[in-house]
Amino acid sequence: MPNIYDQVTRKPQWLKIRLHKGSGFAEVAKVVDGHGLHTICRSGRCPNQAECWSRRTATLMILGDICTRSCRFCATQTGRPLPPDPDEPVRVARSVALMELRYCVLTSVDRDDLPDGGARHWAAVAAEIRKQNPETKIELLIPDFDGQAALLDEVIASRPDVLGHNIETVRRLTSHVRSKARYEISLKVLRHIAVSNIPAKSGLMLGLGETQDEVLETIDDLAAQGCRLLTIGQYLQPTPAHLPVAEYIHPDRFEFYKREALRKGFSYVESGPLVRSSYMAEQAAEALNIK
Repeated sequence: MPNIYDQVTRKPQWLKIRLHKGSGFAEVAKVVDGHGLHTICRSGRCPNQAECWSRRTATLMILGDICTRSCRFCATQTGRPLPPDPDEPVRVARSVALMELRYCVLTSVDRDDLPDGGARHWAAVAAEIRKQNPETKIELLIPDFDGQAALLDEVIASRPDVLGHNIETVRRLTSHVRSKARYEISLKVLRHIAVSNIPAKSGLMLGLGETQDEVLETIDDLAAQGCRLLTIGQYLQPTPAHLPVAEYIHPDRFEFYKREALRKGFSYVESGPLVRSSYMAEQAAEALNIK
């Protein structure tokens, strides 16, 4: 594929980050460090880490911090992961309690090395969090499990409050941006979630060379699967080895996409330059009246 990306070196004013380090931040950070937890907040270099931790929301990453895939947008390390830790469900659930998380988001690296892709481990962690923290809302942001319905059902059986899978980019750019995932498989995963009567959520990055028409087509495709929650954010190059930014999208265009997505039937949309998959996740749940 020819290189269509322009080198964009100067970040615009709207990408400047304000630090929101409230009283909860230090307490969450202490538990994360003290219990050896992996968070996508750190490994993904999320610009909203301080704000979210201060609100006592966090995205914990299970199944290690080494991914079997090598997507060109992602800062997570690629390699050969260690076997799943059988103590992780109890340890993570206990940590959620110590952090006093009101809303917990779980994600993971891809584990194509495991026969079930880690589905049973996913279910075990979610179930233990529910057992130890019955008042905490649980959102799972899962890999595609190669679209296998039986593996998806393992996770669905844990009955999270929200179940997400990110489409990441438009159809045309998928093979260039994502190392193994396929656009149609991601749509299939989201459809399977939606018909299980768990709110389905997805996320989309902009600034990789997509057109406006392609973004609108992706929004249509997600809506057609029954996806109800959507995040749209600016792609930021994590290191020089990753895909360069093709364009910094103006906040007005993010607002346009938000209006369009809501008009097309989404229940809740977070759209803006600094928005990430888990940003304001608890507000999305509130919009769906999840008790």
